[in-house]
Amino acid sequence: MKTIDFHCDTMLRIFESSRGAGLKENDFQVDIEKLQRGQILAQFFALFFELDVVREKKKSPFDHTLEMLERFEEELRKNAKDIALAQRWEDLVKNEKEKKISAFLTIEEGEAIEGSLDKLAFFHKKGVRLITLTWNFENQIGFPNTQYKNQDRGLKPFGKDVIEGMNHLGMLIDVSHLSDRGFWDVAELSKKPFIASHSNARSVKSHPRNLSDEMLKALGNGGGVTGLNFAHYFLSSDGISKIEPMLKHMRHIINAAGIEALVFGTDFDGISGELEIENIGEIQGLIEAMEKGGFSAKEIEHITHKNGLRIIEEVLG
Repeated sequence: MKTIDFHCDTMLRIFESSRGAGLKENDFQVDIEKLQRGQILAQFFALFFELDVVREKKKSPFDHTLEMLERFEEELRKNAKDIALAQRWEDLVKNEKEKKISAFLTIEEGEAIEGSLDKLAFFHKKGVRLITLTWNFENQIGFPNTQYKNQDRGLKPFGKDVIEGMNHLGMLIDVSHLSDRGFWDVAELSKKPFIASHSNARSVKSHPRNLSDEMLKALGNGGGVTGLNFAHYFLSSDGISKIEPMLKHMRHIINAAGIEALVFGTDFDGISGELEIENIGEIQGLIEAMEKGGFSAKEIEHITHKNGLRIIEEVLG
C-alpha cells in the first residue's frame, strides 16, 4: 500500500553525522532503500534544530537552517534517479510516474525565519512547504506545548502575521509542538486547512504534545489532518512503541475527527527506544495490523495516502 509520511528528522541525523552518512543508505530509521521497501509515495523531511543549542553556538537560526537545506539539496542531487523534490500535488504525480519518491521539505522550528516575513518567502522560494511553528522553546511566533503551563499562551503578533503569510504563499501550517491557545489561534485565523504533523490523541495518552478531542474535532472540521506519531511517550505508558496502542489512537482520532483527518507522521529519526515498527521500511507491517484489526480497505487508503494527497492538493496546489 503506497504511503505518505508527514514527518521525519533524518536530515538532522545526516547533517550531524561524523561518518558522512547519506540519504541512500544509512543506519538511521529513514533512507531511500527503506523508503522503497516501505512503499513510500512521499516523505516529508524536516530541517530541525534545537534553538537553545544553536544559540549557545552563537549561530543564526536562519543561517543554520540554510546550511541544512543545502545539504538536503546535495542529497537529492546525489540520488536523483530515486528521489526528487516535490512542492505541490502535480510534482508528486510526476515523480510517481517516474518511479521516484517525492521529498517534501519542511522546517521544524519557526525561529528559522527570525521574525521576518521576507525570510519566510525566501524559504518558500527554496522549496519549503511546511513549517512547524514552534519546537520546545518559545520563539517569535508563539509558545511550545512541552508543559501544560503554556496552554493559555497564544500566538504572538508576529505569529499571526505568519499564519496570513503562509496562507498567502500556499504553505502547510503545522501546530505540532504549539501551545493549546496557539492551536486555537491558528484554527481561528487560518483560511486554509492546517496540520498537526506528528501528534496523537490526548484522551488515549495524556501528554501536552497530543491533541484533545476538541482540538481533533476542530482540525477535522477545518479539513486538516494529524499525523500518527510512533514515539512511545505519545502512545502509551509502556515505554515501548507498540502497534496496538497505535491502532487505539487511530480509532480514537477517527471517532473524534473523522476518517479524513488521519495520516502518518512517524517522527522517525526523532524518536528512540524499543519500537515494534523499527524504521520506515517496516511500515507495511502496521498496515497489515490495521487490516487484521478491523480497518476497512477504504479506511486504510484514506489514512495511508488519500488524506495526504487531498491536503497537499488543497493547500500546496
